Amino acid sequence: MIARVRAGQPEAFAELVRAHTGIALRAAAALGAGPDAEDVVQQAFVKAYCALGRFRDGAAFRPWLLSIVANETRNTVRAAARRTTLAGREAALVGTEPVIPESADPAVATLETERRAALLTALEKLSEEHRLVVTYRYLLEMDERETAEALGWPRGTVKSRLNRALRRLQRLLPDGGAPA
Repeated sequence: MIARVRAGQPEAFAELVRAHTGIALRAAAALGAGPDAEDVVQQAFVKAYCALGRFRDGAAFRPWLLSIVANETRNTVRAAARRTTLAGREAALVGTEPVIPESADPAVATLETERRAALLTALEKLSEEHRLVVTYRYLLEMDERETAEALGWPRGTVKSRLNRALRRLQRLLPDGGAPA
């Protein structure tokens, strides 16, 4: 599809936009764009289009685009000089999806809500690098290779930072993160 865009077929870029808008919006929201997520994603697609000449043939588009989304989100958040809590990012990430199914047992639902709140609080305490790697790997469900490409880190760095982040999360969670 990239070759088609480079060959002057704008409808091919429209296909890329349609295919990747969802994950780009989730990434922007998860990384703190809040209500500016749509603007961030739109700007990221514009920047991606302008930078297609530098896109490496044979590389995956999604991680490359998500690294642009991450940079654009950082720029937007810094420019706005505001700090969004991870709980707000998580709410934006999930959108309208119910966190707990309506059919769930109220006691189980309450416990899950408490666990989720504890996890979000613990994630907020991680360094930016650790929060990023956990967000890409688990919230955005990217595999190790895609995470490495999106963050611009070697795979070994992704592995080690993810390992450290998960160990830190375990220490930060009540009862060491053990299920009840």
